[in-house]
Amino acid sequence: MAYEFGEKHDLVVIGGGPGGYEAALTGAQLGANVTLIERSGVGGSAVLSDVVPSKALIAVAEAMTNAAAARSLGVEVFVGDSDTPVEPTYKVDLKAVNSRLLDLARKQSADMTAALEKQGVRIVNGTGRLLNHHAVAADLADGEVTEFHTDTTVISVGAHPRKLASAMPDGERILTWTQLYQLEELPEHLIVVGSGVTGAEFASAFRHLGSEVTLISSRDRVLPGQDEDAARVIEEVFLREGMHVLSKSRAESVVRDGDQVIATLSDGTTVVGSHCLMAVGSIPNTAGLGLEGANVQTTASGHVKVNRVARTSVPEIYAAGDCTDFFPLASVANMQGRTAVYHALGDAAQPIKLRNVASNVFTSPEIATVGWSQAQIEEGLAQGVIYKYPLEENPRAKMQNITDGFVKLFARTQSGTVIGGVVVAPKASELIFPLALAVEQRLTVDQVANAFAVYPSLSGAITDAARALHLLKG
Repeated sequence: MAYEFGEKHDLVVIGGGPGGYEAALTGAQLGANVTLIERSGVGGSAVLSDVVPSKALIAVAEAMTNAAAARSLGVEVFVGDSDTPVEPTYKVDLKAVNSRLLDLARKQSADMTAALEKQGVRIVNGTGRLLNHHAVAADLADGEVTEFHTDTTVISVGAHPRKLASAMPDGERILTWTQLYQLEELPEHLIVVGSGVTGAEFASAFRHLGSEVTLISSRDRVLPGQDEDAARVIEEVFLREGMHVLSKSRAESVVRDGDQVIATLSDGTTVVGSHCLMAVGSIPNTAGLGLEGANVQTTASGHVKVNRVARTSVPEIYAAGDCTDFFPLASVANMQGRTAVYHALGDAAQPIKLRNVASNVFTSPEIATVGWSQAQIEEGLAQGVIYKYPLEENPRAKMQNITDGFVKLFARTQSGTVIGGVVVAPKASELIFPLALAVEQRLTVDQVANAFAVYPSLSGAITDAARALHLLKG
């Protein structure tokens, strides 16, 4: 059957992840007739099986780490009326933890659904695909097909974990990151293949939860795409905490052998564990979407090509999130979805500047970055000076017994304009915001230094670094 709206602008959104949700919400708030087609639940995989549960799992690992570290601050544990302190042992009930994580994800999805419905968004449970630049079909669960007229379409279908034929996940012992939440017991020995952001985050989390962890990296260091100093700190922490890090090692295959998994490396050596997490990238969910028939251009990998306002090669079709060739972050997907609708409906649309995007790696400690990198400055791609402030010199860090991490600032030569920064610290994801604001608003190091930071605070490290750059900017 066909469904057509009235005279208002018709907006159809395919995919309800961060980008699709934001596009649908923004469209409804601007007065459009909005239909959202989503097959698994509002929030998509980001909410239901990726970002929300993974960061909640990391929060549990952080809680265990803080509890275990309390003794170093003078906290003692007693049992009953005993006057003798005991050394507590902390264990995680992974079944209970995963149950809570998935329940949290479902509640977040329900809250997002309610927010859309409140704004009048029509939500269709099905799989969307393009018919042409003004028509979209939804394949419903009951086999029916519903067609929608649209003035504008926003595609936000996300991505799924890449699988290798030589290490095919079975959902029990060999796992993708979306399958970890089905585990009922903590892995005795987790092998993690892939030392990028996903691999490093889960390796860090499961080590703190109590698993023996072996991280297999094909590169010469973990987190090869991150600031070199930051990655070095994380690797040092991994090794100090007893993680096995195999650098310059490529896993040729991973097979299950009963209750064990065997990873065979390219040099013929093997690593035996109880479970294996495959963190080897992702693939956009663009197959079968009708992109070619609608003349929407894609990359060789299947990602949708978009410009800075999230517009595709077809003027009436936009795309947001991990299915595009933009930065694969939930925050960027949000911004793309919102920007796409602003542009399509004639509102003020500010083109997205990837240089201003703040990103975070949720290891322990975290790594947060924004703007130009040190490597780019050293290569001459940007003119700037660099200052690194060790976190262990910060008064609040001393109070909290924080010894790993730093704040690194990059400022334009002569003008002193902040052009980038790196924070390695607990909750670096929170500390990066003032630097992101400085980059976005082109503040100088003097302006940052003149802002009052609470004393004592970790954010005081930012103003201290900015004051140091006043003398170095030239």
